[in-house]
Amino acid sequence: MELEKLTAHGGDPATDQASGTRKVFIKTYGCQMNVYDSQRMTDALAADGYVGTETMEEADLVLLNTCHIREKAAEKVYSELGRIRGLKAERGRRGLETIVGVAGCVAQAEGQEIMRREGAVDLVIGPQTYHKLPDALRRVRDGEKIVETTYAIEDKFEHLPAPRRAEIVSRGVTAFLTVQEGCDKFCTFCVVPYTRGSEVSRPVSQILAEAERLADSGVREVTLLGQNVNAWHGLGPDGTEWGLGRLLFALADIPGLSRLRYTTSHPRDMDDALIAAHRDLPALMPYLHLPVQSGSDRVLKAMNRRHTADDYLRLIDRIRTARNDIAMSGDFIVGFPGESESDFEATMQLVRTVGYAQAFSFKYSPRPGTPGAEMDGHVAEAVKDERLQRLQALLLEQQRDFTARLVGTTMNALIEKPGRKPGQRVGRSPWLQPVIVDETAGEIGDIVSVRIINAGQSSLFAVPA
Repeated sequence: MELEKLTAHGGDPATDQASGTRKVFIKTYGCQMNVYDSQRMTDALAADGYVGTETMEEADLVLLNTCHIREKAAEKVYSELGRIRGLKAERGRRGLETIVGVAGCVAQAEGQEIMRREGAVDLVIGPQTYHKLPDALRRVRDGEKIVETTYAIEDKFEHLPAPRRAEIVSRGVTAFLTVQEGCDKFCTFCVVPYTRGSEVSRPVSQILAEAERLADSGVREVTLLGQNVNAWHGLGPDGTEWGLGRLLFALADIPGLSRLRYTTSHPRDMDDALIAAHRDLPALMPYLHLPVQSGSDRVLKAMNRRHTADDYLRLIDRIRTARNDIAMSGDFIVGFPGESESDFEATMQLVRTVGYAQAFSFKYSPRPGTPGAEMDGHVAEAVKDERLQRLQALLLEQQRDFTARLVGTTMNALIEKPGRKPGQRVGRSPWLQPVIVDETAGEIGDIVSVRIINAGQSSLFAVPA
């Protein structure tokens, strides 16, 4: 999935540069954490005199905030940089300076290689060092080429720029909030431990302070982010060690903050306190993304997941006992090295047993530097394609069944934005689906009771209850 975070600003490029106003265009690839990072980069750059633009051609600074998870991620970045090279040259002929930067996980993984391959790049900055962006840009304007990828995540959290109220308001009534970064699990298919570093938790005081700012600016729903968000832990104001469950209860006490979510989780970090939060905390939405990757114990061991399929299924039972209306989401990889047809069938059986409301599934693709890339028994692309089609057909059927079962029910929806058609509003269900309803249901930011009268593949259509 590719996402873009752009902030509009108009005007004439030459006039703006002459007046000292600079424009930045940020293109964001990948996960919600990258979206959050792009927002924080925007906040850091605002203090340095930059304003956003939707148009790359008028930007004085172009930043690609990259993701290394998806297949051919680096190749896509180099292809985009080739286009930007031409744009930089064209602006240069008009006497306009253009700084080009690559941020995020591809920047962390590729480092100097990006500079070597693409001369138009002035700045490479890793995902833990974007708080150093204004200083790095000053050095670039002084004629340096900068590669800034050495990091300590604690530094990032310590110097994280506070989101500005105007920016929060412009982003709407829902928001992301990073509470944890990095990963210590070292799954053999994954580059995250190498690009994001080891697991580090953000301090309780910082999290609560940012959540309060968000709520004061009209945010009603916050999603906590982390590579292994349920591994978060920190020293609370009472002097005791908190886990994610305790943190969620503290966040729910913030006035105006009505809904909480978190992603992405690891089954090994789903403890009793967090399960109890799902049972006892109405603000915690009944939707849980809990990746399993495979239903085969043999493949799970090769992936270094350190849980079995039965461990996962028993955990699902405990979660559903605590909250019987919870909807499950997951991640699956097909065609991991050595995966046989019986291994794949074990994954299909696990999916049938769990019954997912939504899930993401991908063909395995080797990542340089990960153990999986060096394993024997790589599965042929045609076999991976065929298995992925079968798995996605089953997951799509389950998603449609879950959505269809909501027709005729009444639920609370958070009104988020105007609809595509006049007189419409788009809300968000407790299970993350868009809810299309008449504007008479409420204003943006309201949480309203609606009755579902129809369902699409992933959207719900409702009337005020």
